[in-house]
Amino acid sequence: MAKMVLTAAYINLTGPGDISGSVSKCELTAEVEEKDVTTFTSLGWKEVLGGLKSGSLALTFKNDLVDDGLDEDMWTVLGTVIAFEVRATQSAVGVSNPKYTGSVLIKGWAPVSGSPGDVNENSQTFPTSGVITRATA
Repeated sequence: MAKMVLTAAYINLTGPGDISGSVSKCELTAEVEEKDVTTFTSLGWKEVLGGLKSGSLALTFKNDLVDDGLDEDMWTVLGTVIAFEVRATQSAVGVSNPKYTGSVLIKGWAPVSGSPGDVNENSQTFPTSGVITRATA
């Protein structure tokens, strides 16, 4: 089994563009609702089926307040649904570097965050809207 250390993930949001250089943590998750379909014929065991799927894209940003920088770009897309692409490496898309694409709602932004002496960074979790696609080409 191959193991991997994330060293150069690729993160792109429509509007801001390639934000890989402004992000220090990336987590794309997908899950399925658990629906209980247990009946009296289940012999005392719980039975479940998958319901609606959902996902989220969690990112930790190193804030940048310069003109035409990250803050300006994120402020512009705040409150909108935009497309995303995430890959484990900056390398070309392939069987060992699939791309995950979809749309997220930019529902929050914190341009200033920290205590004295801290790095100005903020963590946001954006819910996906619609299908998350996995592609190797």
